[in-house]
Amino acid sequence: MKAPIYEVCAADPAVVAMLGPGLLRLYSFGEAPEKVAKPYAVWQLVNGSPENYLAGRPDADGLTLQVDVYGTTADSVRQVRDAIRDAIELRAYVTRWGAEARDPTTKNYRTSFDVDWIVQR
Repeated sequence: MKAPIYEVCAADPAVVAMLGPGLLRLYSFGEAPEKVAKPYAVWQLVNGSPENYLAGRPDADGLTLQVDVYGTTADSVRQVRDAIRDAIELRAYVTRWGAEARDPTTKNYRTSFDVDWIVQR
């Protein structure tokens, strides 16, 4: 049970232009490598449930992902957020726009949003 967010974003030229080239700077489990280039994005599963039926095994899972984008400028994190949104919107639903903030220690900017995804098994 894994949403194909990386695969969808890696196939999108706008996302690749901002988070690539090569290996996309889009990391699972909400963690990025130390000293990674900015901007970058992380995602994590925050909720989910199988699509249960009375007769038979579920054939899909409903997943909620939280996506966080980090960068050195407010514009860069908003541009990456919008590029990821545009890449995944035809396959999933944005369900929450989260806070925009700036870390007082690192001075990095962050924006966040949630995505609901139905993944066939």
